[in-house]
Amino acid sequence: MTLRRSNQFAIPESEIAISAVRAQGPGGQNVNKASTAVHLRFDIRASSLPDLYKERLLHLDDHRISKTGVVVIKARQYRSLAQNREAALMRLHELLQRVTVTQRKRTATRPTRSSQNRRIERKKRRSRVKALRGKVTRS
Repeated sequence: MTLRRSNQFAIPESEIAISAVRAQGPGGQNVNKASTAVHLRFDIRASSLPDLYKERLLHLDDHRISKTGVVVIKARQYRSLAQNREAALMRLHELLQRVTVTQRKRTATRPTRSSQNRRIERKKRRSRVKALRGKVTRS
């Protein structure tokens, strides 16, 4: 099985290490006898990803990416190993999707004259309201 990211690239199964571990928390006897939680490991530097995507991944501020450049995803929300495995792969896919989308460069624009006038009018109106809150002087 390969993790496919449209036509841009595909990650071979050999680059993704998935291991089954014991799940934590409630679940009765099933927790004690079955290893249903999944740890997915993906080494960014040793992968076949394009260099641009590797750099973007390594610069992401994500707690799942270690300092050594290994993505560690823990999936344990389901009671079955297969569902947790699928959930971990989906999370890896979403992480890669965040990196492959390039942000459009923002074009600097100036506010229109009418929007500037509306802003000034709001400020004047607010100023008058606050001025009326002052102490009342007797004459």
